[in-house]
Amino acid sequence: MKKTAVKIIAFTLTAVLSLAALAGCGMSEDVSVLYYTFADTYISGVRGAMDSALNSANLGYHNYDAGGNQTTQTEQVDTAISKGARVLAVNVVDTGSDDAASAIISKAKAADIPVIFFNRSVKESVVKGYEKCVFIGTDYEMAGRMQGEMIGEYILENYSDVDLNGDGKISYVLFKGQQGNLEAEARTRYAVEVCNEILRAAGKPSITFYDKNNTSGYIVDQNGTWSNAAANDSMKTILSGYSESGGNMVELVIANNDEMALGALAALEEVGYNKSGAHHVPVFGVDASEAAKAKIRAGAMTGTVKQDGERMAEVMAAVARNLLDGKEPFEGIDEAMIIGDWRINIPYSTYTGEEDGDS
Repeated sequence: MKKTAVKIIAFTLTAVLSLAALAGCGMSEDVSVLYYTFADTYISGVRGAMDSALNSANLGYHNYDAGGNQTTQTEQVDTAISKGARVLAVNVVDTGSDDAASAIISKAKAADIPVIFFNRSVKESVVKGYEKCVFIGTDYEMAGRMQGEMIGEYILENYSDVDLNGDGKISYVLFKGQQGNLEAEARTRYAVEVCNEILRAAGKPSITFYDKNNTSGYIVDQNGTWSNAAANDSMKTILSGYSESGGNMVELVIANNDEMALGALAALEEVGYNKSGAHHVPVFGVDASEAAKAKIRAGAMTGTVKQDGERMAEVMAAVARNLLDGKEPFEGIDEAMIIGDWRINIPYSTYTGEEDGDS
């Protein structure tokens, strides 16, 4: 009987610990973290870092996966509030309008619960509509500018190699990600704009979008998920009609995140490009995901802009702790990152395989 009792106790303890792990840390739900989707590679990294940061801050938490569906996320907000969440940390799904963020704020305000929006942009006017709401993200214009500078400098240093068609100009494709998303809009604009400023200052022509019939100058992921698969499919279609032999090869790939960059790169590799001894089409992304960094170190991908998910998670946990302790939300946060009384911007940095000594 004693052995049986021990086994029952051990099993019960294991079950309790497993349930606690599924809920997050501990048995309370101090912070409900609502992600737009677990499937996003960058967000997956943020989630892991956020779990660690909340554990270090001794905060109970629960993670919610909206699966890219705003209706699901809005319902999850109701669930979190009903379960006693004391802070909502929201990676909002729908960034194309203010409606989703405003609806979440209304629910939180009615329950007197602070809200931290993170990563996916929410407008200042919306955030400042609730005194217990802040935003933690990045200066998305800076990401585009840094990427554009990296691209422009690379082209100048390797112009003859990049100009596969030998026509004295560089044709490009740009994978935007999502229409209406503020990060996507800014990255799309400034990556090309800054690159062209650098080229023109050196007496070189501006880069040109590969498809003259597409006046927008970008390709959108129709599902709005910035996905590897969508970029891969688009790049395969492009390569079926654009080639060196046809004199119209796409000579540069710009992507607003690493997953789309990797999808396009896979399509290039499939037809023999970006391998040792083969012609190389420079591919640039944003996020500095581990998969992208590995491809950069291997020489297949060219560069990316690091969006520091670990730093974002640390700052979110610190702000959540401040809110729970009744302190000012930005107390103890590096002043250089604070914008007014509503926003924190996590700094970007470039990655080309040399910055951390891995190359």
